[in-house]
Amino acid sequence: MSSVITKSHFSGYLKLSRYLWQRQNGTTVDSTKTKQENLEARQKEIMARGLPKRKHIRGVKQIFLIASGKGGVGKSTTAVNLTTALKIIEPRKSIGLLDADVFGPSIPLMMNIHESPMLNRDNLMEPLVNYGVKCMSMGFLIDEKSPVVWRGLMVMSALDKLVNQVAWGPLDYLVIDTPPGTGDTHLSLIQTLFITGALLVTTPQKVALEVTRRGANMFKKMNIPVAGIVENMSTVTCPKCMTEVSIFGNATLSMAKELDVNILQKIPMHESIADSSDNGKPVVLAAPKSRQAEAYKELAEHVVTFLNKQEINKE
Repeated sequence: MSSVITKSHFSGYLKLSRYLWQRQNGTTVDSTKTKQENLEARQKEIMARGLPKRKHIRGVKQIFLIASGKGGVGKSTTAVNLTTALKIIEPRKSIGLLDADVFGPSIPLMMNIHESPMLNRDNLMEPLVNYGVKCMSMGFLIDEKSPVVWRGLMVMSALDKLVNQVAWGPLDYLVIDTPPGTGDTHLSLIQTLFITGALLVTTPQKVALEVTRRGANMFKKMNIPVAGIVENMSTVTCPKCMTEVSIFGNATLSMAKELDVNILQKIPMHESIADSSDNGKPVVLAAPKSRQAEAYKELAEHVVTFLNKQEINKE
């Protein structure tokens, strides 16, 4: 009899201890879930405690990331032409472009800006403006020929300054040109800011698509909506017969179906796109009636349609 009483007391003690532990740690065990599911939920809670709190950039309504898994696929070219195209089709909207590639900033060249930002009365950097777009880049803060040889913490500190110590507002859209890959910069932006969505830029090559797939899965895990895919350098035009020739096949379409995202635009390979970028004037402005310019304007319209369906920061 005493053994039964002892077991009853011990069982009650365990229940009380479990209740107090749950109260102290701010978690509960769901009896309808398996032990593994409860463990995973607990792990997510612990991980969340160590993450910084996300916040809005004052005066910025929506933040849109341009990303690519692999370098050299035309991501920055897409970012520059997209932002200028947004300004063309939405002239009343205020547009910003942030070059988040600290090691290889290319926005200063492509947007033809070679000045240094000024500080306002609040000790915030004023973005530099060209073609109606507010721009900020690490390239504005260092000499053009000086390499950035920094460790991770210094890079994150620089990124924080470019994001939070700039007088961005008021802005309807802030487009962020991210570096290649799925590294610290992407995680820092996603974990500290409310990101409206992301656009994936790739070429049809298998090696580029494989890395793009990883990027798409990263955004999926971080609950960032993917607006779609831009297939860059998808075709080349024959100079004699003017026929568009596909170079790499339809591998992008297969990946898009697998990821359940749309290919928003296919940008042809054309020397005018490269030349205009090198000359500091996006092709949508340098050759506004060209097929290349029209492709970027159509892309901008798709992006606006996507953004109109997403949440807007009203702070």
